[in-house]
Amino acid sequence: MSQSYAQLQDLPDELLIFIFKQMHNVEVLYSLFGVNERLNSILLDPIFTNRLNFLKRSSKKFLNVYSLDIIFDRFCLQILPAVHEKIQWLDVESSSMKRILCAADYPNLHGLGLFNTEEETIKSLFTGEKISKFNNINLSSGLFQNQITKLLITIDTDRNQKYHSTMEYICNHIFSVFKKLTHLIFSESSYRNMVTLPFYPPINFCSPSLLLLNIKIDFFVTCLCLLDGRFSQLHTLIVESANITASEKIENQCEIPSLKYFSLSCYRATSYYDELILPSLYRMSNLETLNLSLSISVEETFIDGHNLKNKIINHMSQLNKFTFYIRSIMRIKNEMILPSKEYIQKTFKNFPHAQMICYMDRFLGRRECQYHIFTYPSQMSYYQYLSNQFPGGYYPYVRMVSLYDEYPFEHEFFLQITQSFPFIEKLVLINWKPQQHKQSSKSENDNCHSSVVKYSHLIELDIERVYDDYVEEFLSDTRTFFQKNIRLNIASNALLRVTENFTRKDTRMNCIKVEDLLPWSEFRSSKSFQEYFPSIKESDYITSLFM
Repeated sequence: MSQSYAQLQDLPDELLIFIFKQMHNVEVLYSLFGVNERLNSILLDPIFTNRLNFLKRSSKKFLNVYSLDIIFDRFCLQILPAVHEKIQWLDVESSSMKRILCAADYPNLHGLGLFNTEEETIKSLFTGEKISKFNNINLSSGLFQNQITKLLITIDTDRNQKYHSTMEYICNHIFSVFKKLTHLIFSESSYRNMVTLPFYPPINFCSPSLLLLNIKIDFFVTCLCLLDGRFSQLHTLIVESANITASEKIENQCEIPSLKYFSLSCYRATSYYDELILPSLYRMSNLETLNLSLSISVEETFIDGHNLKNKIINHMSQLNKFTFYIRSIMRIKNEMILPSKEYIQKTFKNFPHAQMICYMDRFLGRRECQYHIFTYPSQMSYYQYLSNQFPGGYYPYVRMVSLYDEYPFEHEFFLQITQSFPFIEKLVLINWKPQQHKQSSKSENDNCHSSVVKYSHLIELDIERVYDDYVEEFLSDTRTFFQKNIRLNIASNALLRVTENFTRKDTRMNCIKVEDLLPWSEFRSSKSFQEYFPSIKESDYITSLFM
């Protein structure tokens, strides 16, 4: 170790800074702070001390970077007291909040990330109430009220079964504790840990100082409640809604002149584009940036460039950036004449965006047609009912993808999917057509290294509504590789057939990586199943029944 330090001493400051920037700030401080004055002076640079993140991200949750007490002792007793004046933001996990927040005074701390939050922790932090392991944390009168302006909160739904009441408690108390809050973000470690606001946010969930709000909601009516004047200075609102459906009238639906940035996304299809979405947008008279990610059920005409110009852009004189992903869905009626892809593209002539992508799917079996129109590059987080017509591209923000077609998906198609969506976490597949170009076992082995589809971030796979070829496509290790353990939704009979009653060799490796299996079946108690799926624990069986 001393030799390594000596070698570091021989390097110029510029090179040391470059090397340290490639490392986790907390790891650099733990390893090198206190070695000598020269390294200390470098590590006191704001690059390494402005924001300290004590977390690492697993597939489903945030974890402490260090789990050993001896490491936290060094941070809390030596490092944090020495650099406390430099710290402007802290990211801490529930189990370590007490030690880190009480380790020193933080006179310049303005941002705080609270991860894996539990109701017990929040009550202790917000009120100073002495509860079990969080005794004597009484920060609400000073640090929280007078300094924190930016707050990020995540709730671990796996560990906190009362997460809805935790969120309700937060909404009831957050602005009485953080009186100077300007930015509030509710985030999650993955889409599976998403926690939504209460249907009707409490009346004291309001603030005259809040500028930015990023939330998840179950119904669009919650968004309307938040736009009733309770956040008079709000300039940025980012909303992800599970549903956009009809609701009772909300009072105080007045103009929102302060709002400059609005982003709305909804995974499920809505038929209330004209009745709910557009009237809400018309209240945002000074909007400068708008982002929409929507699936819209339409009756007679698809959403195209003319529609967006006439119904949105022409109503917003201050709008200078409009990005969107819109999927229009229409039932095909007898003798219906559908617009061509070329016609839809022409409606975007002179549209105020550099690049537009448009393509059409006709699903005759379902008597349905859909048009995808979106700006590119895109920041959408999900992509729905993607078919063989998908034109490709690169979508680094997408986490959820659903695939559907009435024509087969071949192996090369899945290679394209992972190239276009490298950070996908959830994949849903619906296809009942057998593959036409299945490889033989020999050719699979010959080409296994070059053609294996690698899912680096996938944590949930739904292949319950598919032909057996796709079960084989995903479970055979000659075709698919899972970097992480996954949750698998699959038809029981298909699983038995493809794995040959849990004896097939080339599907064993991917099944070892399955940590949760839906739906429940009686064969799960068999010895052959348990040997084939060793990562599934008995407690997971019970949990899966309620998911």
